[in-house]
Parts: sequence; structure tokens; C-alpha cells
Amino acid sequence: MWIPARLVHSCLVNAADQPVPTGEPAAASYEGDLVMRKIITTAAAAAAAATVIGGAGIAVASSHSATTGTEHFQMMTTSATATTDSVIASGVFTAPGVDHENQQANTAKFVFSNGTVSLKHSAGSGKPSFNPKTCLFTLNSHGTYTLTGGTGSYAGITGNGTYQLSILGIGARNSKGQCSQSAPPVAWHQVINASGPVTLP
Repeated sequence: MWIPARLVHSCLVNAADQPVPTGEPAAASYEGDLVMRKIITTAAAAAAAATVIGGAGIAVASSHSATTGTEHFQMMTTSATATTDSVIASGVFTAPGVDHENQQANTAKFVFSNGTVSLKHSAGSGKPSFNPKTCLFTLNSHGTYTLTGGTGSYAGITGNGTYQLSILGIGARNSKGQCSQSAPPVAWHQVINASGPVTLP
């Protein structure tokens, strides 16, 4: 139980001001005074403890601050036509999720079990390479991104960074045995590594 310090002080002052009666009843009064002082001392200790505990609670509450650090995102897929990728976040927070891409708007949303992170990225800079004999396709590209918001555990997240895109694929062949750049590839490995500073409230 928390006992106000001002109440303890009042009890101490009142007890000190009480005169001790003379004569035979003095012993009983003295014993009663010892009991009262013991109660007051216990109450004072309880009040002091409550103050310390309360102060510690306030200190803990006020010490909470935003977390800042480097966050890494790795996205990967083995499908050239999929609209979602697997994503793993690590750094300030670690979580598996699904990357939902909007290629026309150059935006993405990472969906985790406890919230989402949205971002906008540049189109990327890099030249593709295609071998018409082996049907091998490669692309190495790089660009930048900016986090535009979050929900759930990631509400208020901010940050930006750079990314590296690597694609290695094998194109399908048509009925004449020629490489086709219109048909879906028969093999596709796409990996995006992105990282940069983030601040999570």
C-alpha cells in the first residue's frame, strides 16, 4: 500500500507534541508511544519505498526512445511472372514476410505478421544481357529507396537506402528451337539486397 509522505510527517509531528502524563499511568503511556512510533517508522519506510519504486517506474517510462540502426531487406523469387516475393528483414528488427510489388508505380509493401512497411524505389540503373544461343539472361541493377510508412509494430518507421538487383534466367525456346523473349523463362533467380538507416518509434 502506498502511504503519502505528508501523512507520515503529520503523524511524526503530532506524536512528538503529545505530552507524557505523570504518575502511575506513565509506563503504559510510554509503551503505547513506542508502539505508535514503531507504526510510524514502518509507515515512513513504506512511503520511502513507494517513492523509490514510483520514481523508478517514471524513469523507465521516460527512458523509452526511438530505435535507430541499419536495416537489411533481402527479397527473392524464382518466378519471372509472380507479383509477390519472399522478404527477410534483419537489423533493427528481424522478420520474414511477403513483398508485394507495384511495378508501374515503383512501390512495394512488405507484409509481416505484426505489421507492414511501405516504400518507394527508383527504377534502377543497369543493362540486361541476353545470349541468343544459350538463352541465358542476366541483369545487375542498382538504385535507391525511401520508406514511406508502416502499420502495426512498424507504425511511424522512416528510413532510406540503396539496393542491388541481380537476375539470372534461362529463356524458353519456341518450336523452332530458338530462344523466345516473349514466353515465360524456364528458370529464374532474382535476388534484391537493400539496406539503409531506419528509425523505429
